[in-house]
Amino acid sequence: MKIAVAGGTGTVGRHTVEAARAAGHDVVVLARSQGVDVLTGAGLVAALAGADAVIDVANTTTLSAKKARRFFETATGHLLAAEAQTGVGHHVALSIVGIDGIDSSYYAGKLAQERAVAAGTVPFTIARAAQFHEFAGQILGQIGGPFALAPRTLMRPVAAREVGAHLVRVAEAGAAGRARDLVGPRDETLADLMRRQLAYDGIRRPVLDVRLPGAYGKGLASGSLRGGSEALRGEIAFDEWLHSADHARR
Repeated sequence: MKIAVAGGTGTVGRHTVEAARAAGHDVVVLARSQGVDVLTGAGLVAALAGADAVIDVANTTTLSAKKARRFFETATGHLLAAEAQTGVGHHVALSIVGIDGIDSSYYAGKLAQERAVAAGTVPFTIARAAQFHEFAGQILGQIGGPFALAPRTLMRPVAAREVGAHLVRVAEAGAAGRARDLVGPRDETLADLMRRQLAYDGIRRPVLDVRLPGAYGKGLASGSLRGGSEALRGEIAFDEWLHSADHARR
């Protein structure tokens, strides 16, 4: 197969590209560094020529529902239009486990993305995954100061490497509308992950577990992001990931 990966240089994208190539697929990376921009549509039609499937893991970092919706609706619209023009037969969109009742902040953008994909003309699969092990480090990097604030989050984190491999399998299987959710092997809290990562990295920095207000904060603390019993389970636990080459000490 020829598989195009939107956001193929990012946290999940690089693992998706690696897994697709390891499986023998011809891979095209859709990224600005490769002359392709999903937000403007520049270069998309040429890059998708002959592609059988597109795996969309393009992402933005924002807590604004308006900005998140704009990003995901715009990127998805350009991808679907280019796919329809070039005859791509399968669009795979990565989304997040358990967000149906959290239509706010960043998750509002992911729900908008799911709706846009489902309303399009290209056969699709929406593949939801839990938060990545890499998420703890991303939060630590975003928040400066002597203390680290952890939004109270009940989660079942999964390695981005396993998500990438899962997305390739979903693409190979053909359009299914919705794939089984993928979650990690253990129940965790974000604050505890952040503390363990700081300890492993040799950094002394207190972590405060803070309940965020509103629907977003309620959703994070509700446990819905852990997924259900029917979800597929990844095998790499957080502490195993910390000791792997996928984690670079801060």
